[in-house]
Amino acid sequence: MGEEIEETGAMIEDLRELKFERLEDAVAEVESLLRTGYTQRGKWNLAQICRHLSLVQDPALDGYPKWMLIYAPLWPVMRRLFLPRLLKGDSPQGIPTTPIFVPAADLADAVEAEHFAQSVTRFKAHEGPYHWHPGFGRLDRETLETVYTTHAAHHLRFLEPQADG
Repeated sequence: MGEEIEETGAMIEDLRELKFERLEDAVAEVESLLRTGYTQRGKWNLAQICRHLSLVQDPALDGYPKWMLIYAPLWPVMRRLFLPRLLKGDSPQGIPTTPIFVPAADLADAVEAEHFAQSVTRFKAHEGPYHWHPGFGRLDRETLETVYTTHAAHHLRFLEPQADG
């Protein structure tokens, strides 16, 4: 899921454990990291993670690129085999990020944190149906939010909060 391999090619071990019940909890974690500062353990900083999370969850409202429908034949298998693992927080490491979801390097933490918070607010305020997910097809609101909270925890665990000093 993009960043869990160090520049040396080795997997990063002993990452902190994070679990969010709601997307607002992920926003609170981002705000906390902005306040306290953080140590970056993966390839992406806070701004890049926030941009990535927004890039991935905004299409639930706006729609994913049509070319991603090539994965539709796999949806039944993905829903049966991979989705339950993901919903439990068992995200596999080392899966490359689809290029359209890779964030730029020159982003500002505070700006992207605000964009992520706006993305969450927009998602939570949405009352209509969601667009199909490229890996799983149509998901209900509760399942989709769990996918996104798990995804946020997966990436934010690569940022260690600095101790209050």
